[in-house]
Amino acid sequence: MESTILYLIPALGIFGLVVMAFKSSWVSKQPTGEANMVELSSYIAEGAMAFLKAEWKILTYFAIVAAIVLGWSGTLVETSSPVIAVSFLIGAVFSATAGYFGMNIATKANVRTTQAARTDLKSALKVAFTGGTVMGLGVAGLAVLGLSILFIIFYKIYVVNVPGATVNGAAMEKAIEVLAGFSLGAESIALFARVGGGIYTKAADVGADLVGKVEAGIPEDDVRNPATIADNVGDNVGDVAGMGADLFGSYVATILATMVLGREIVVRDNFGGLSPMLLPMLIAGLGIVFSIIGCSLVRISDDKGNVQKALNIGNWTSVIITTVACYFIVMWMMPSQMTLRGFNFTNTGVFLAILVGSIVGALMSVVTEFYTAMGKRPVNSIVQQSSTGAATNIIGGLSVGMESTLVPTIILAAGIYLSHYFAGLYGVAIAAAGMMATTAMQLAIDAFGPIADNAGGIAEMSQLPKEVRGRTDILDAVGNTTAATGKGFAIASAALTALALFAAYVGLAGIDSIDIYKADVLAGLFVGGMIPFIFSSLAIAAVGRAAMAMVQEVRRQFKEIPGIMEYKAKPEYDKCVAISTTASLKEMMLPGAIALVTPIIVGFAFGPEVLGGLLAGVTVSGVLMGMFQNNAGGAWDNAKKSFEAGVEINGKKEYKGSDAHKASVTGDTVGDPFKDTSGPSMNILIKLMSIVALIIAPHIAIKTANKPHAELTPKTQVEQIVKLDSNR
Repeated sequence: MESTILYLIPALGIFGLVVMAFKSSWVSKQPTGEANMVELSSYIAEGAMAFLKAEWKILTYFAIVAAIVLGWSGTLVETSSPVIAVSFLIGAVFSATAGYFGMNIATKANVRTTQAARTDLKSALKVAFTGGTVMGLGVAGLAVLGLSILFIIFYKIYVVNVPGATVNGAAMEKAIEVLAGFSLGAESIALFARVGGGIYTKAADVGADLVGKVEAGIPEDDVRNPATIADNVGDNVGDVAGMGADLFGSYVATILATMVLGREIVVRDNFGGLSPMLLPMLIAGLGIVFSIIGCSLVRISDDKGNVQKALNIGNWTSVIITTVACYFIVMWMMPSQMTLRGFNFTNTGVFLAILVGSIVGALMSVVTEFYTAMGKRPVNSIVQQSSTGAATNIIGGLSVGMESTLVPTIILAAGIYLSHYFAGLYGVAIAAAGMMATTAMQLAIDAFGPIADNAGGIAEMSQLPKEVRGRTDILDAVGNTTAATGKGFAIASAALTALALFAAYVGLAGIDSIDIYKADVLAGLFVGGMIPFIFSSLAIAAVGRAAMAMVQEVRRQFKEIPGIMEYKAKPEYDKCVAISTTASLKEMMLPGAIALVTPIIVGFAFGPEVLGGLLAGVTVSGVLMGMFQNNAGGAWDNAKKSFEAGVEINGKKEYKGSDAHKASVTGDTVGDPFKDTSGPSMNILIKLMSIVALIIAPHIAIKTANKPHAELTPKTQVEQIVKLDSNR
């Protein structure tokens, strides 16, 4: 039974990749439209690939140096292994590949979505969403395949082939730590990709908005706008490739956190004592299958169809099927009684924790949709405040963003409490794993938005009929909302995952608690709370600097190249692409270094308990900052888009080009780095710092006789199982 499950999990990952290949082939076969449409899409694809190659070159140097350091550190303590360097590199390569899968299909699907939109909305949705599905299945399939294959290999090396080794002892601890290297590689690349891509896309977006829309009075995606190609390239490198790497890292970290805690649970089962570690991987693998079912249900009948409703049907179907299936999986795999660090719980409690995680994810999506969707009270309030200028628009957006943290925080706190009540720390971790099980579906919903945005840009630049842009705008507006809900979902799962990683770190570091009455621990808490602010500051300032250079370049071209406005001269698109590329690659390094280096410095200089205080501060502050920035940015964006359909302000209809619309454009440019650069980076930041702490924990651990990760001999295992049986 153990072998069957062990090999079923990677098979499910392969199945997801096979379906991905079929869907990718279908997208590639769709018509591309006229020659000028193909030419414009080729500019976007070439710019995106050029950026990705330049980014990969820099990250290759980083990965090699980091791998050497990890390999060396793996030789210093008994519970570590130099093989962690190999798993780190594999995680980094898989993360980059996940981003490439998404960007490759997005740059193919954009022009095909434009061409489909010339027919009807139904066809455009099918092409754009299938492109998103390719990305979702690619990310989920790679994550499940990579993690499960590495687990099989290292389980056999460190446990099966070592006499006297146990699944709950130091040998398995070493195997799990090597897996943590895989997660570290994935999250490291994700952070750089998300920050770098975010700086790229928002620098171009702000330049295109401020000069093109506000000053020149032309559409953002007008072919005369020199920044328009850079803007559309940015949609791919930031919102697609960066997001793919981001969700890949999140997915892996969530599964890993559950496995780390599951290693400490001694059970009598039919899976060699591995059921607490196999469960999160199996749920993730089956989640791919259920996501495919959900994706197949996303469709509308005609141009009057409700796109948001179609996406919701597919999403809720996959979530419900996954949750129901989890009940039978948990009852089948997990024993009736378990104990983790003195907390007794049951297999029913494990399922209830998964149910709590699914409900938390659903509620977070609903609340985020309320605060960011067009037509809802928060966005409408920003629209109304746009009538008196940019200042009141910005005040309104900040207010909505801050208010939007209230209900999600209460939901998250309730989720943490209930999942722990049902199954202890393992319950918190498995709740996050259950929430992330349908990542393929969530990412498909998220990724179709940038594809639709690009499709609208190509329609505008190709000067296609207004109804074509109207159809792509419908998809784009829904995409803005789904992107915001996806980010809310991601930050919630990150909070649960970070707590599980934090609990695992406490065990490996040999400490029993984090005492904030101690001055040094309290100091660490404050420093941790500060890090998301300085991280956000660096990311937003980088966007500001790059945007200034972009604005000056666009103004220069309008001034020095005669005939642009009359369509007689072609703008120098490559100059704007170069500005975004150079700025993003230069500016992404410092924020990434802060996330990687800070835990190491604090851990070795001040000890494991102070580092625990730092992690607590980062987690709480980062979750709130992520919610605030994502929701404020999403609300500003859809407030601007509300004017494209026409809104009523003080009894008067206002449209694009009005003073109120121009004020909303300014607000949207403020929100751009919030929602696409610093905001979504928060969930990577808190998980990455926790994973770094987890990896250095054996090096800074307080050595005690009763360390939670002390070797459990076969005799000790039998004694614990007998104790469990006697307590039933």
